[in-house]
Amino acid sequence: MTLSITSAFDSGNIRVLSTTDSRAELEIVKDHQSDFYQWFHFRVAGAAGREVELVIANCATSAYPDGWADYKARYSEDRENWLQADTSYANGRLTIRIEPDTNACWVAYFAPYSMERHHDLIAWAASQPGVTQTELGTTLDGQPLDMLTLGDGEKQVWLYARQHPGESMAEWWMEGALERLCDLEDSVARLLRQEATFHIVPNMNPDGSKRGHLRTNAAGVNLNREWHAPSMEKSQEVFLVREQMDRTGVDFAMDVHGDEAIPAVFVAGFEGIPSLKQDRLALYNRYRDTLAARTPDFQTRLGYPLGAPGKANLSMSTAQLAERYGAVSMTLEMPFKDNDDLPDADYGWSPARSMQLGKDCLAVLAEIIGDL
Repeated sequence: MTLSITSAFDSGNIRVLSTTDSRAELEIVKDHQSDFYQWFHFRVAGAAGREVELVIANCATSAYPDGWADYKARYSEDRENWLQADTSYANGRLTIRIEPDTNACWVAYFAPYSMERHHDLIAWAASQPGVTQTELGTTLDGQPLDMLTLGDGEKQVWLYARQHPGESMAEWWMEGALERLCDLEDSVARLLRQEATFHIVPNMNPDGSKRGHLRTNAAGVNLNREWHAPSMEKSQEVFLVREQMDRTGVDFAMDVHGDEAIPAVFVAGFEGIPSLKQDRLALYNRYRDTLAARTPDFQTRLGYPLGAPGKANLSMSTAQLAERYGAVSMTLEMPFKDNDDLPDADYGWSPARSMQLGKDCLAVLAEIIGDL
C-alpha cells in the first residue's frame, strides 16, 4: 500500500515529491510571497504497524538551516500527545522515521496550535468573569484579530504571541498564562488583576497560522519588522495592535516566540534603544534573573547578543515599545529543540512545558508589578 501524505488542513505544509509503501520524498513549501520556510505539518496514512521513512529534501536552504542539527520532529496519532520522532539531518536532508500503530499519523515541526483551538481559547476566556473580548479588526484573509482584556489596575501590561506563526509554542504559552490569570482563586492572578490591566493578543498572525507559514502573514510580511511604520495594506495586524497600545500606553510587554537553533529558553531585551533609562533596564534585568531563579526551564547563559548602545532595531516590537512608551519590554524565546539543561527524551520541549512557563512568567511579574 503506497503511503498517502496530505497537508490540506489548518496549518498544513508539505509538498510530496514521491512515495512508496515505506518511504516518501518531501519538500517544505515557502511562505506565500516570501522566501521563508521551515514549518511543516502533514498527515501520513497507510503506515500502521510498519516503519516508514520521511525525507524532507530542501532543508539546506530553509530559513534557519542551523536549526536542524540535533532537532527532533514531533508526531502524534491522537493530535493531543506529540512525541519526538527518530530524526536525523545530513547533507541538507531531514530524515524522520516513525512506526505508527494506526493508519493516520500527523507529523509537524512542533506541536501545532490550530486556529480552531485558538477560537476555543478565545471563547473560553471571553466567558470568564471580568474578561472582555475585542475584535481589533480583520486580517487580509478576513480572519478576526482578537484581544482579551482583564484586570482593574493602573499598570498596562501587554502580552502578545505568534507574530511568527510557525512558532506555535507561543500560543501554548498563552493558553497557560490565560488559565492562571482567569483562576480567581489563584493569589498571583488576584494580585496581578488588582495591580494591572492586561491586554492579551494570543495570536498576532492568524493568516500565517492557518496557511502553514513559518514567519510571515498573508502578504509575505515579517510582522516583527513592521513596528516602526505598520500599514493597513501589508501589516494591519501590527497597525491595529499598535493603535490600541497608543490608546492604553504600555508599562510591561512580553512578545512570545520560538527559536529554531538555541536549545534553551531565554529573553532578549531593549539595551540598544536611543532613550535607554537605567531604571527600566534594572527592572528588566531583575525580571530576567528572578525568572531564572524560579524555574529550571529558564536560563541566562544562552541567548542573543546584547544590542549596541543606540543601535536597537526599532522595527522590532520589543525595542519599539521600550522606546515609544518607556515600557519594560522583552522577547521570550522557547526552543523547537529540547531544553538541553532539562531534557525530556519522549516529548522534548512541549505544549505542557510552554503552558507551565506562561504561568511561571506571571508569578515573576507579580514580584515586580509594584515597581513598574
